[in-house]
Amino acid sequence: MPGMDLRYALRGMRRSPGFTAVAVLSLALGIGANTAIFSLINALMLRTLPVRDPGRLVELLFKAPGQDHFNAFDWPNYQHYRANNHVFSDLIAASDTPFAVHGDGLEPAIVRGGFVSANYFPALGLNPALGRLIGPEDGSPGAPANIAVVSWSFWRNRFNSDGAIIGKQINVGHDLVTIAGVAPRGFVGLEPANPQDIWLPLTAHHPRDAATAQYWLKLAARLRPGVSIAQARAEMNVLWQWTVEQEFRAHDDRTVRAWRIEVQPAAAGLSHLRDEVGKPVLVLMAVAALLLLVACANLAGLLLARATARRREMAVRVSLGAGRLRLLRQQLTESILLAAFGALAGTLLAYWGTDVLVRIMGSGRERVALEAHPDGRVLLFTAAVALFTAVLFGLAPAWQTFQSAPAANLRGSARISETRLGRLFNRSLVVAQVALSVALLSATGVFVSHLSNLEHLNLGFQRDHVLLVDLNAAASGLDRAHLSSTYQEFLARLRAVPGVTAATTCGFYPMAGVGAMRPAAVEGYQAKPGERRFLSENWVAPGYFATFRIPLLLGRDFSFADLGRPRVAIVNQTLVRYFFRSANPLGRHITFDGDSQPYEIVGVVADAKSGDMREPELRFVYFNSFQLGSDFSHFALRTSVSPEAVAGDVRRVVRGLLKTVAVENVKTLSEQVDGAIVPERLSAILSGLFGGLGAGLAALGIYGLLAYTVARRTNEIGIRMAIGATRTDITRMVFRDALGMSCAGLAAGGVIAYWGKRFMASLIPGLPVESMLPVVCAAAVMVVLAMAAAYVPARRATRVDPMEALRCE
Repeated sequence: MPGMDLRYALRGMRRSPGFTAVAVLSLALGIGANTAIFSLINALMLRTLPVRDPGRLVELLFKAPGQDHFNAFDWPNYQHYRANNHVFSDLIAASDTPFAVHGDGLEPAIVRGGFVSANYFPALGLNPALGRLIGPEDGSPGAPANIAVVSWSFWRNRFNSDGAIIGKQINVGHDLVTIAGVAPRGFVGLEPANPQDIWLPLTAHHPRDAATAQYWLKLAARLRPGVSIAQARAEMNVLWQWTVEQEFRAHDDRTVRAWRIEVQPAAAGLSHLRDEVGKPVLVLMAVAALLLLVACANLAGLLLARATARRREMAVRVSLGAGRLRLLRQQLTESILLAAFGALAGTLLAYWGTDVLVRIMGSGRERVALEAHPDGRVLLFTAAVALFTAVLFGLAPAWQTFQSAPAANLRGSARISETRLGRLFNRSLVVAQVALSVALLSATGVFVSHLSNLEHLNLGFQRDHVLLVDLNAAASGLDRAHLSSTYQEFLARLRAVPGVTAATTCGFYPMAGVGAMRPAAVEGYQAKPGERRFLSENWVAPGYFATFRIPLLLGRDFSFADLGRPRVAIVNQTLVRYFFRSANPLGRHITFDGDSQPYEIVGVVADAKSGDMREPELRFVYFNSFQLGSDFSHFALRTSVSPEAVAGDVRRVVRGLLKTVAVENVKTLSEQVDGAIVPERLSAILSGLFGGLGAGLAALGIYGLLAYTVARRTNEIGIRMAIGATRTDITRMVFRDALGMSCAGLAAGGVIAYWGKRFMASLIPGLPVESMLPVVCAAAVMVVLAMAAAYVPARRATRVDPMEALRCE
């Protein structure tokens, strides 16, 4: 019997190819959108690390009041927390470091990797694919300092799965290391979206750096059995007081003392990328769910119209002995079959869609390598959604069949009766589609407006015609002093490149973050007890402000003549307003805590965004990188031509002067800025796509209902025209129906949109939710679409021949 139902449903779909195509496409769009977004959520938040008992893994995060949390600790923190905690069975440390890798038969490349603590692999419960992994013996005195572990994919792609890789030597940075092992397949570090390919022992390999570098380590831990996250958080905040006393005892800063350590689950890896895009993706999931509801309402309306047209067929089948439950099962079989085809097409769309989404996310400031293709969990989600939609849009027509009266349906062929309740239900479906579409279009307006605000934000610098070039001198064999003098000549050669008007080097580009934040005393300013005195820092070369077109307001720029003279600094407007108000800051001195030598302020520049453009300007101090002997390898060139046009000349200059220095990355400043708003761009693109699809489906629903209504009321329209109604009257009647449904949908949609904006604002700060313009624009679009959808049924109604209609009656 089920086989007969299935064959009959397939024959029915083949007899109505237009209806089948519309139904399957509508469902494919709704299910595909939900599957694609859920694939991202699965990859970001649900897919666990391929390690032992990932559910017990947690990460440690600093949390400053009113600020985002961050995972950044130093070596003394790690040692103290590991030795004195009672809540973790293991506490591990790791860094995220780009390495210049080359060797015999290995093409030079920049590889993402990191230094890891000796207990890193044992704590994660990993076994090597080949050789051995870094273990406790690598953290003891006298342990070999020149070993490395590579990832399975690095071994396969760069060494062609060579079984004799163990014992091979390669150059990593300045050092020659021996490959000791290959990590298990699938493990790429604690951040799957930012995969690492090589790991070196932390303490044995760079003991000096490990002891002196500040806040470069990321900490993760495994909870002891029976210990909750709340208990771990409470103990870690007790241990945090040791950090306060050891590292901040030289000053009284209440803000620092208000910091806390958060302990968060890390089964899916560290939270960096989740924090950046997680909330926007969750909002998009809600938007995609609205799109699916619009598709379901659309299909329910189409199926109801189809079921009404098939009442005589069903009545004949009942008269011939078919049971009501049999007909109900047949209708649900057809609905489930449509949902299955829609789910299959939607899954194919999701495979393509997730690739597009990952590419958009990968256009940000950091490399993203998410494996977001649908897996078993995603396919199960898709199946559940398909079943839900089958029941949701198939129940109404099935119930209509169940309660139909065969005798009434067999009486007369020209008129198809419809109950008042059925008419109300049909109209309610269209009203729901309009309401949900208004909410979708309103969300689109909010996200697009937010993106536009960020794109037109005054950043304090000019983003056009600037080329950014990152060099990596780790394998160059040049010491810091040699690099400093060589970079001066390198800058001179860059300025001589045709089309280049200015060139500089810096520690961090605009929109790339800050070098450090340290407390400082400012001459002439009396700090209040507990006042936050942290200043942000960057190390720049002469010509930095001219290259980025950051206005110099007072004083002078840095020069190479500053070398060998007392230290100098340039500050921004925010710092001047805070510490000096209307006084002249030139000649005043800044002394950082723990530093005996002060810096003289020689210039004031305008504020410029350094990291998150959504955050207010920081108090900034710029240092002369050459005066301090810094060897940063970030270069910027302002050009009078397209920046890409000089990239080849820049590479030739590098090869000619810095033969052993690798070019790590070349991009434009515009790309750098665009990369800072990837979550907003992703939200705007997808919400716009979903809003357009939802509006289109709603218009299709209005058209379908009006077309069905005109067909059902053909005899009524004929009688109206026979007794004197004009074509204008008939047109007005059809448009009045469309406008009535639209207005009801607009009212409900306005409420949903208002509530939805508040919900989105609670998850994504900075959204422009106060303006009603997105709602008004969404309502206007839906009215236009409703009138357009009503045009064809209205035109068809005016062409009804009164005599033909009366003859059928």
